Amino acid sequence: MTLSVKEIEHARPSERNRKLWDEKGLYLLITPSGSRRWHFKYRFLGSEKKLSFGAYPEVTLKAARAKRDEARTMLAEDRDPSRERQAKKLAAKVEAENTFSSIAREFIEKRAADGIADTTKSKSEWLLSILEPRLGRMPVADITAPVLLAVLKEVQASGRRETARRLRAFASRVIDYAVITGRAQHNPAKALQRALITPTVRHHPAIIDPEKLGGLLHAIDAYPGYPSTIAALRLSPHLFQRPGEIRSMRWDELDLDRARWIIPEGRTKMRRAHEVPLSRQALEIIRSMTPISGCSELVFPAFHSMRTPISENTVNGALRRLGYAGIMTAHGFRSTASLLLNESGNWPPDVIEHALAHQDKNAIRAIYNRTSYWNVRVEMMQAWSDQLDALKKQAAGLPEGPKSEAPKRPPAEPRKAPTRTRTTADPAGRT
Repeated sequence: MTLSVKEIEHARPSERNRKLWDEKGLYLLITPSGSRRWHFKYRFLGSEKKLSFGAYPEVTLKAARAKRDEARTMLAEDRDPSRERQAKKLAAKVEAENTFSSIAREFIEKRAADGIADTTKSKSEWLLSILEPRLGRMPVADITAPVLLAVLKEVQASGRRETARRLRAFASRVIDYAVITGRAQHNPAKALQRALITPTVRHHPAIIDPEKLGGLLHAIDAYPGYPSTIAALRLSPHLFQRPGEIRSMRWDELDLDRARWIIPEGRTKMRRAHEVPLSRQALEIIRSMTPISGCSELVFPAFHSMRTPISENTVNGALRRLGYAGIMTAHGFRSTASLLLNESGNWPPDVIEHALAHQDKNAIRAIYNRTSYWNVRVEMMQAWSDQLDALKKQAAGLPEGPKSEAPKRPPAEPRKAPTRTRTTADPAGRT
């Protein structure tokens, strides 16, 4: 005799479990607590087994019978319904763990453990945040070239061609990682490079005229604002390091007595520690922050938190307010220093390149050319700061005054003269 909905509705719990049988092994189990769940009893290879179909009334009588019939079909094909269900659950779990989002995060964490810079990790997380809404929950093995291209073209159509190019490269690295870890068969992102519009190369705006540079330095001296902003803005032309490295400068990276700033490998683009000589002017600016940020680990803490550095747009925002939008950026100080130092002919190109923390494009040469040219760089950084002061005084109509002598420092290495021929080529496009 089969069950009816009316019989189920009128059934009440008892002191022991009750079984309301339907037919062909299906029954409803009613516990003393009142819960009602569907079960299917069957035999497979001589063993008695049980399969749960869910709670009533979420699973109706009709739905429970359909599940039972599906299980009986499997039995007729010599397949165990319980094992089939376990296999599906395992496949679903594996699929959930192998989504583009989960593998991308695993890849980012791996690279972080390998020692990538914090800024590189942040950029990867930003790229992932753009791809996640469309690709995040998709199994990485299911991502095809047309699917990925559609996402990239949406970004490209919004005018962000460079972002689309970076998204393709990031997705390619993630899928490559999935391939080598056995969670994908091939990488469809590699071939899509030719399907995207090549972005227009734009260099960071930079002042390369000494007279105009002096005008900017004079304007910076009169800039009112938050102390961290003013100091970072004043220090940037003297150090010409990457803006992210300057804004995140920490007190424990500084040896003010020896006039050195050691940027750890975790914060540099090239993933290697970089030592920067500090001129007298740079030391003065940094020391001016001691009473303001001495209680913080950061030299340039943000206005809202002593634990957070000023944002990446702080110095650029100050330059815009000074009227230099589209003319000068924080990164542009690197191009300015590189071009004017090279044009002066006073400093070997290798020394300038090392001061900028550029990677030698010749890999073999980079292995053998490990000297930091420290003593030459000490002289160059002081001469550069003196030149900036002279330009600033010219812009203000003041006499230049005597040039400073480089502060004495313990010698780090013998002075070595590079063998490369000097050049006045403009390397302003380097980063």
